[in-house]
Amino acid sequence: MLYSMTGYGRAEQTIGDRIFLIEIKSLNGKQFDLRMMTPTILKPYEIEIRNIINEGLERGSVECLFNIKYNGATKPVTVNTELLKAYYNSVKSVASELNANDDNLLSAILRLPDVVTNSSDNLNEEEWKQFEALLKSAIENLNKHRQNEGAALETELLKRVDNIELNEEAIKLLEPLRREKIKDGLIKLLSENVGKDNYDANRLEQELIYYIEKIDITEEQVRLKSHISYFKDILKGKEKSKGKKLSFILQEFGREINTTGSKANNAEIQKLVVLMKDELEKMKEQVLNVL
Repeated sequence: MLYSMTGYGRAEQTIGDRIFLIEIKSLNGKQFDLRMMTPTILKPYEIEIRNIINEGLERGSVECLFNIKYNGATKPVTVNTELLKAYYNSVKSVASELNANDDNLLSAILRLPDVVTNSSDNLNEEEWKQFEALLKSAIENLNKHRQNEGAALETELLKRVDNIELNEEAIKLLEPLRREKIKDGLIKLLSENVGKDNYDANRLEQELIYYIEKIDITEEQVRLKSHISYFKDILKGKEKSKGKKLSFILQEFGREINTTGSKANNAEIQKLVVLMKDELEKMKEQVLNVL
């Protein structure tokens, strides 16, 4: 089973006199990268929140949004009078120098940071436990989305790897014909340039064996088959995070396919190698989004 790194999760709940809405979005990324604007009420728990999200999502570029509303009752506030006075005196002085209108000066200062604050911006132990459960619920919803996306990715990857296997089987059928073609070509070349009776047949056989061994692709075929089997085993495995492993195996796919192409010396095999490379590149793009 595969999990995609792309997903969206949402959870909402009333806790105490507040309504908490949590939205989490994730996209593909090499590591875990979290962007989060933490409201004042959650600042004391910021490290715990980051750890919970990291543990639940593991990898990806993640954005977490918190929306907090008060449920019915008037929001209790505190005015920082000392800060308000400091702002007022400084701004009024500048306004006087500039001969600017200061009729709405006080209302503007009240909107400045930390002048007016929520006097009950804290969670008690029970409220934090409820919020923690809500956060985990949003993460769980995101992971369900990831799982659905991952199922589609798995289907596509299996289709691509099966196409590579089919092309590899076709190359196996061409391999004996390739050897005969090489042998016939060399004999024809010697006959035309040296004469049919003017070369040593035994020596020709020795040279052919040496040459064919150098361009033999049996080892590459065996290794590619082994990599394909391992790739499929990982797809079936229960491990949640598989993207990096799959990416490493696809690099091995590329090595064997490229070596097969360089040794091919056969137009039909080269065509099959090109098709295999095309499937491999598509797989590499898809694996970038696997958790």
